[in-house]
Amino acid sequence: MRDLELRNLVSYLLFLVEVGDEHDVADELKRFPGVTEVQVVYGEYDVIARVELSDLALLDEVVTMARKLPGVTRTSTLISAGIMQHVEGKS
Repeated sequence: MRDLELRNLVSYLLFLVEVGDEHDVADELKRFPGVTEVQVVYGEYDVIARVELSDLALLDEVVTMARKLPGVTRTSTLISAGIMQHVEGKS
């Protein structure tokens, strides 16, 4: 059996925001630690942020800060299932 190695935790934060606050929220999120991409989108949510951090405790801090942003009314956090990779030759 191959060993597994933990890589950076990749998550997607989905935001529903007050009408007209989309770009303000997106601009603020770009300053957060671990945020690698932010997009204003159409659909059920208004803003999506890609976050890459080393552990769940850091993700919890970022999500908590993001939820406190003015204009944010609802969030959903999706944690990527691809956080593990097989490493050949490790035991």
